[in-house]
Amino acid sequence: MAAPHLHTSVTRISPLDRSPATTRPLERSRWRTGDYILAEVETPGAASTRLELCNGRIVEVDRGELVVGTLGKRAATLDTTGDWEATGDDGRMHALTEGGIFGFCQMRSDLLKPRLPLLYRGHVFLGGEPARMSEFAVRGPLRLLTVPTVLVIGSTMSAGKTTTARVLIRLLKQAGLRVAGAKLTGAGPYGDLLAMADEGADHVFDFVDAGLPSTVCPADAYRAAMMPLLGRIDELRPDVAVVETGASPLEPYNSDTAISLIESSVRMTVLATCDPYASLGVMTAFGIRPDLITGLAAGTTAGISLIERLTGVPTLNVRDHSAHPRLKAMLREKLGLEAPAEVE
Repeated sequence: MAAPHLHTSVTRISPLDRSPATTRPLERSRWRTGDYILAEVETPGAASTRLELCNGRIVEVDRGELVVGTLGKRAATLDTTGDWEATGDDGRMHALTEGGIFGFCQMRSDLLKPRLPLLYRGHVFLGGEPARMSEFAVRGPLRLLTVPTVLVIGSTMSAGKTTTARVLIRLLKQAGLRVAGAKLTGAGPYGDLLAMADEGADHVFDFVDAGLPSTVCPADAYRAAMMPLLGRIDELRPDVAVVETGASPLEPYNSDTAISLIESSVRMTVLATCDPYASLGVMTAFGIRPDLITGLAAGTTAGISLIERLTGVPTLNVRDHSAHPRLKAMLREKLGLEAPAEVE
């Protein structure tokens, strides 16, 4: 494909930027979730102009630029709701995420800029067939995860899950362990995985590696896509996996399905929340009792005190280094680890 095309981060599992791909319009009846498409940036106006490239860098785009992304769906409670199937015959759509999920924006938070407007220009073809994400998904044995796992869930998006996962990975690496980091649900950016890698994770994976633009899809389709990825993580035999699920278990991202797939390997569950009362809400609505609560709501002693009074669950501000000795002790207990060497 010619150099002027910008490849968003959902294309990172594919060879589109180095293969003799072509583009041409495809009849609408053949469009599918996960199709790679070419779109032209329309006049942004007040819209966000940020897109994430397949190397994780953020760029600003302008009218007339051509970008490659994928047809997908998003159902973010605090951001954007959109669906490629809502795209009209005129081909006008939006970048539902900076990472390249393209579809028609049906609603967004009033606190955010409008989504970047795009115009469909055609599907990407390789070898005469439409290129789809599922073709480039990670392949692994179809088996459940057996690696001891720390599960990080949230009360909502932007609750502090990735920050919590990063700190957990850092402390586990300081203990001399081989760590796999994974984000199994959501519609989040590649930058979340790169943040895990920056903390020292030996392997990082997310739902894009499973061939999904987001995890807003039927549960059976999600399971089918995720099993080879879980098998691959297990095949690598890390000492521990730190697994994050995006959004919350009650949102339409299949977090509940993801948890059911890995629950036999989970040794410790951490809930990140942005509101003290939301912690109790998740525990009641989803029927789960975490071992630890973290997140934005745990950023003050008042928040910590209220959460512990509401839930009876230990609560820590993981960004506070003075809390790390207690967090290390919890990891040792839950994972059955030898006492790690202290790091100055």
